[in-house]
Amino acid sequence: MSFYSHGHAPSVLASHGTRRAADSAAYLLPELSPGVSLLDIGCGPGSITLDLAETVAPGRVIGMDQSLEAITSAADAARERGLPNVIFRIADVYALPFEDGSFDIVHAHQVLQHLPDPVAALREMSRVCTPNGLIAVRDADYASMAWFPQSAGLSRWLELYRSMARANRGEPDAGRHLKSWARMAGLRDTRVTTSSWSYASARATRWWGESWAGRVRASSYGDRALELGLSTQPELDGISAAWEVWSKEPDAWFAMLHTEILARPALPTE
Repeated sequence: MSFYSHGHAPSVLASHGTRRAADSAAYLLPELSPGVSLLDIGCGPGSITLDLAETVAPGRVIGMDQSLEAITSAADAARERGLPNVIFRIADVYALPFEDGSFDIVHAHQVLQHLPDPVAALREMSRVCTPNGLIAVRDADYASMAWFPQSAGLSRWLELYRSMARANRGEPDAGRHLKSWARMAGLRDTRVTTSSWSYASARATRWWGESWAGRVRASSYGDRALELGLSTQPELDGISAAWEVWSKEPDAWFAMLHTEILARPALPTE
């Protein structure tokens, strides 16, 4: 069982709903063509899934997540965009409810970092992928995050998140592990690339800072930190305030590194 460290509070879904294929799956887009089938694991509110569905239409697309809130939000967004080739459902990444070789593309964005057994998840993703299909995975590396100006509050935010993620049996620095996990899962022809998200304009830093200020106050970040005894409410209030202060800095800048892999499924064993 995995515990999603971010949770699915409205502030989290709103933040994740800004993600698009262009900024979160650019490494995969050149591999897509109309008519291919695609499974999007951990789809969240579906903003990336819907972009992928438009790209591969009329190909069949299924977005899956463990959260009813996320699936409901994604289905609403699909109806608003009028996409008939995508559906959303709740499912478990360790036991996908599909036959072997069901999809040409199996995609997961920011998922493996939250799992206690990412290698087992990759093997299951490999099982439902066609023999010559592609497995596409992208994960952040929290230890690589950088910002300016320096802030003790943001430093504590990152330290606390990494401690909480590991207490939840996840790996917050998953990006650097993806190549190794792919090898252990038996994936073939693995291609590794990196890309980044950055926030540098006044509008972007204000949004990023205010988003995290809200998430510290009202999401699983703060609730779980208190539950695990890793923080206190006064400290969380201070971290939230630090994000708000940082967001208004004229020189504010934030960046995070991601690793991406494209790989062929493992060969079947006798």
